[in-house]
Amino acid sequence: MKIAYDAKRFFHNSSGLGNYSRDLIRIMAEYYPENEYILLNKNKSERGENILNHKSVRFVETSKGNMSRQFKMGRDAQNQNADIFHGLSGELPLKWNKKPIRKIVTIHDLIFIRYPHYYSFFDRKIHLWKFKKAAASADKIIAISEQTKRDIIQFLNIPESKIEVIYQGCHQAFKEDQSEEFIQKTKEKFNLPERFVLNVGTIEERKNLLSVVKALKDTNIPLVVVGKKTKYFKKVENFIHQNKIKVYFLEGVSMDELAVIYKLADIFIYTSFFEGFGIPVIEALFSKTVVITSNTSCLPEAGGPDSVYIDPKNPLDLAAKIKFLWQNESERKRRAERGWEFVQKFNDETIATELMNLYKNILP
Repeated sequence: MKIAYDAKRFFHNSSGLGNYSRDLIRIMAEYYPENEYILLNKNKSERGENILNHKSVRFVETSKGNMSRQFKMGRDAQNQNADIFHGLSGELPLKWNKKPIRKIVTIHDLIFIRYPHYYSFFDRKIHLWKFKKAAASADKIIAISEQTKRDIIQFLNIPESKIEVIYQGCHQAFKEDQSEEFIQKTKEKFNLPERFVLNVGTIEERKNLLSVVKALKDTNIPLVVVGKKTKYFKKVENFIHQNKIKVYFLEGVSMDELAVIYKLADIFIYTSFFEGFGIPVIEALFSKTVVITSNTSCLPEAGGPDSVYIDPKNPLDLAAKIKFLWQNESERKRRAERGWEFVQKFNDETIATELMNLYKNILP
């Protein structure tokens, strides 16, 4: 079969939706190379070049012009004789010709409805309109967690029978063993402390880094942070300076270096108020690093029974659990081993099989 993808995020997003797009197409090409995977976009970038080297993957330049993604990409897919069009980021084209084609859309989260204050009025309206249109016109919707599925039913008024939960995976680097030489180079490059706790994710209000630094006040435990800074960073930075907390903010970290940093961390902390899935949690579990995360949204789905859960609004709860794990190596190891066993359910082969079954079942 031929599957066409909206590849805008594949080529132009370095994290989140970009990683989802690249991982999905990579694993489909590896496990089901007999199909043809068509990446539709106005242009290519260096991202995902290794995936384009697969014989079953090819890039197709789409029609130019304003709003071409909305009005022309669907027809471009049909002109390639695609059997299925898969929108990877909550959107589907608005215009199609009469050629038969099945439509699937992945919806990652509806955070803009649950937490409207994190988004501008204009962004909320545009997101809602696009998601409603896509959900209505899709033959099937992929939700990346049970939490997202519940939100789609509640907020978009979509019947449960139209939604399939297929979890996300994570980059292959987190499942590989890096060489001792590379580990040492990474430690030196970023001047990492001997022991530290780790936080990964955009430094924005919803991700709640301020709770982590508050929990580390008066502990002398170093924190390493990897993530893009937003204006919320100033608030975190002020608290760090006032309370003399040891924090290392890293920039320019490659995926292989990030995999090493996860493995070196004693504890991974992810105190987000709400997520559609929470890929950093499974990155940590694949790295055999114990996780402390929020007891909200989908995070218990990603973290499994052996991660440690906290109320993200309660830094005292977080502080107590950090101290307990920091001082108990055997407990860290026990939970990390059990977490690694749990996270195998997010392996590439499982996800590829579930997605291929959906593709087959949707065709007439």
